[in-house]
Amino acid sequence: MKRKAYARAGVDIELGNRVKATLPQLLASTHRREVLGKVGGFGGLFALDVKRFKEPVLVSSVDGVGTKLKIAFAMDRHDTIGQDLVNHCVNDIAVLGAEPLFFLDYLGTGKLEPKVFSDIVRGFAKACSENNCALIGGETAQMPGFYQAGEYDVSGTIVGVVEKARMLNGQKTIRRSDIVIGIAASGLHTNGYSLARKIFFEQLKLKPKSRVPELKNTIGDELLKVHVSYGPLVQQLLAKFNVPSAPRRAGARSRQDAGGTSIRGFAHITGGGFIDNIPRVLPGNCDVVIRKGSWEMLPIFKMIEEKSGVPEAELYQVFNMGIGMVTLVANERAHDVLKFIQAHQHDAWIIGEVVAGRGESRVE
Repeated sequence: MKRKAYARAGVDIELGNRVKATLPQLLASTHRREVLGKVGGFGGLFALDVKRFKEPVLVSSVDGVGTKLKIAFAMDRHDTIGQDLVNHCVNDIAVLGAEPLFFLDYLGTGKLEPKVFSDIVRGFAKACSENNCALIGGETAQMPGFYQAGEYDVSGTIVGVVEKARMLNGQKTIRRSDIVIGIAASGLHTNGYSLARKIFFEQLKLKPKSRVPELKNTIGDELLKVHVSYGPLVQQLLAKFNVPSAPRRAGARSRQDAGGTSIRGFAHITGGGFIDNIPRVLPGNCDVVIRKGSWEMLPIFKMIEEKSGVPEAELYQVFNMGIGMVTLVANERAHDVLKFIQAHQHDAWIIGEVVAGRGESRVE
């Protein structure tokens, strides 16, 4: 049968419809009772259960995965990219104490490849299910001539909710002598890939499928390790350590008022590393000092340190250096919080402290 003019121009609507017909099965694991309607409408529907909250605050974030996509193209592996994107967005709203409600994705490509599409969406669904987040819609755009052959771009938007009284605001709660706990990353996560690709593929002349003894892995697979979601851990920490308590007697100060909440704040260590991300949650009269060598650095970061020739100070401003999230904690509860994180299957270390300053972060 003669192909339609639009298909001959590069946009196959029928193919798109057939591929999208597989979505209900892929997205079934992400369903929440608040979701109304079906995927495929003009808008996704989510009925917020306002009875759960006194003053619900919606928290949203939008992001992509940057040039990590270049590694996926080179390895022809597309099953991790969706997880990276969801987990990154979950972490961005988790630092405010928000739990995710729903996620929407955007996929733009020159030619729609059914297997690639399914792998990406399967990654979205896996991560949404793990984070109790509904995948309620998205957009797939076929744009021939806009992307190089075999390439695509993805972005995503997440919406979450937090009780206003329990929303984290480190600028009000963080104080001198608080302790910084670093929670382990799986690798580069979704930042620093432009520099990493230059180091590994141009300077060191590696190929994506080159096996690297120090890593016990190919460099491509190492760089595709999934961005860790800290969202469930954050909720568990807040439930354990930030439960407000009532005053013991009239006129008495509550434990919360007396010492502040035990978990003062979180910072997601993304683009900008320690230097640019931690100050986003600091009050203007406090600095954070991060102590080098206080955590077990992943082999890939040791390799970058030793072989890249990039000044050390810049590395800590580009990469997470093995720490994907930090939490700033009341000094007297730091070891309890540390043990709790470790008991929940995350490597973590005390990596610094809060000192008097001007709202800056430095690595020493």
